[in-house]
Amino acid sequence: MCDTCGCSDSHFHDHDHSHDHDHSHDHDHSHDHDHSHDHDHKDGRHHDSSHESRDKAVKVEIGKDILEVNNRLAERNRGYFEARNIFVVNLMSSPGSGKTTLLERTLTDLKGRHRFYVIEGDQQTAMDADRIKATGAPVVQVNTGRGCHLDASMVNRAVKELDPAPDSILFIENVGNLICPSMFDLGEEARVVVMSVTEGEDKPLKYPDMFRGAGLCLINKTDLLPYLDFKISEAAENGLLVNGRLKFMQVSAKTGEGMDEWYDWLSTNTR
Repeated sequence: MCDTCGCSDSHFHDHDHSHDHDHSHDHDHSHDHDHSHDHDHKDGRHHDSSHESRDKAVKVEIGKDILEVNNRLAERNRGYFEARNIFVVNLMSSPGSGKTTLLERTLTDLKGRHRFYVIEGDQQTAMDADRIKATGAPVVQVNTGRGCHLDASMVNRAVKELDPAPDSILFIENVGNLICPSMFDLGEEARVVVMSVTEGEDKPLKYPDMFRGAGLCLINKTDLLPYLDFKISEAAENGLLVNGRLKFMQVSAKTGEGMDEWYDWLSTNTR
């Protein structure tokens, strides 16, 4: 298990993530233990504070090493994107916010204005990739298995398969999760978090790392506002408490309302 985010750290190695892993390793514990040191007895249990301290120290190092390995590869990804003038957007949200629908409409409406590529991240299935493929945009599906986020290694391999053209836009639709994806740099230039009006206004306060690292928050499904008690002003206020520079846009991927502002943002940020 990964001590940084709680998912398997096996995806930091080069292999297919869709297969099952057998971890039935045998461990030999026949060595002797020296018990001459002091022991604490709490709640009637045998408590070895020196062993506990060593275990905690190791766990901290594991988490640190995992992020360091990821960040080094993310910088390699970033250098590649900058050299080819590829604008990379890491699109993140909780499940069901409408990321894929938002992408479908964006790719369809802007066809001919920009050249798009997409990396689709999900734990299982290629359903979202099939939806994106129907728009005509090149897409690669990355299934993380038990993992709860994409990492720089996954993106690196997907980019090699996509081979995006210079002066293009690459969308990375991350796994639906407001915690773990925020911790992993993929080499992207922009982080966009999608928040649906069917969620609570307190999401930025509950998941501050996600909103703190984003530059733009799209509040989606605004067509449902007449039927809900969601207050956009309150959601934006909470977001600004976490990140004073966070920009907000109100959109409906279903009706197209507000999408032009999102399209202008994309065009402005492409070099």
